[in-house]
Amino acid sequence: MNLLKISWANLKDKPLSSFLSGLLMTLGITIISLLLLLNKQLDEQFSRNVKGIDMVLGAKGSPLQLILSSIYQIDAPTGNIPLEEAERLTRNPMIKTAIPLSMGDSYQTFRIVGTDKKYVDHFEATVGQGTLFQKELEATIGARVAEVTGLKIGDTFSGSHGLDGEGEEHGQAQYKVVGVFNPSNTVIDQLILTPLSSVWAIHAHHDEHESESVEDLEEDHDHEHEHDHEHEAEEAREITSMLIKFRNPMGMMIARGINNNSKLQAALPSIEINRLFSLLGIGVDTLRGLAVAIMLIAGISVFVSLYNSLKERRYEMALMLSMGARRTQLFGMLLLEGLVLSLIGFVLGLILSRIGLLLFSMQAEQNFHYSLNDISILPEEWLVLGVAVLIGILAAALPALGVYRMNISRTLAEE
Repeated sequence: MNLLKISWANLKDKPLSSFLSGLLMTLGITIISLLLLLNKQLDEQFSRNVKGIDMVLGAKGSPLQLILSSIYQIDAPTGNIPLEEAERLTRNPMIKTAIPLSMGDSYQTFRIVGTDKKYVDHFEATVGQGTLFQKELEATIGARVAEVTGLKIGDTFSGSHGLDGEGEEHGQAQYKVVGVFNPSNTVIDQLILTPLSSVWAIHAHHDEHESESVEDLEEDHDHEHEHDHEHEAEEAREITSMLIKFRNPMGMMIARGINNNSKLQAALPSIEINRLFSLLGIGVDTLRGLAVAIMLIAGISVFVSLYNSLKERRYEMALMLSMGARRTQLFGMLLLEGLVLSLIGFVLGLILSRIGLLLFSMQAEQNFHYSLNDISILPEEWLVLGVAVLIGILAAALPALGVYRMNISRTLAEE
């Protein structure tokens, strides 16, 4: 007697209740699996990009916004700060490195960031083609930038004001691509890096062009414009933020002094990111609890379905027992029905969670250029399988115990 075939036939014999039980199990597993996948990949992205950054120095405003914009490049900057003031504050002996960043422009929604070689070294990024930027208006682009935009070494392009790709184009000055980074799975993959002087020069050109449009200056004033350009360039020596690494944990004390005694803001990633994850954790825990509740409801559904099925099939089972079938075989057959529903729910749950992850990744890539498409099975998901199987077997075992209490002769006589 093939118990698996009989169990499958019994499930097909009551398609509506089997479908409902399987659907509930699938939904519960899908939610838990998707949360596990997102939590792992977001945690990896956040941890990888924040590694080695102890403090971010920037304009007053939201400390979380400052960190998201400067480290993860997923928010608008809080404003600009004078480079001279930032350098003065970072001459503290407790500070090991200070990496300047200047942002505000983009190309096809990819951010153009003015910085220096220390930023590249911090993320251990390597140049795969060409060279690292050195001169003004030279740019080395991330692997994803090259993939999406089609830019290659030797190409020129104009940046747009703003970070959404819809701002006014700085057509009067163009960047030249001199290199492409190897994929590093860090934020550099989605950035266009250039020297700080490039950003100052672009905006000096932009300001000069606007001045010409408003005042309608004649060409014979070229010398005066050149002088104004130099003067504006000096005044424009501002940056967006600085990424700070301390020599030792005692450097944390610097942040309070900066916040209390200067016009700048010092934000600590360790505090702000933990606060962000604790806020997100409330929602994640709620969803996880909901998913477990759905799986338990699925178990109750299996229990009710098999309980009713047992009452309907009492004569059939009594007949099978009279023909030589053992009660343990019938008990095992009913357990198999619960097990099959659990396994189907697990497999479908894994498939749907991967589809959900890919849809989420498409949105993340479109809006923030982050890729979250690792669909490998996590170790925690095997634990989810164990829980699903346990729920299915327990739900089936309770009504299946009725097989041992069945009186064969009375059941056959009743029919």
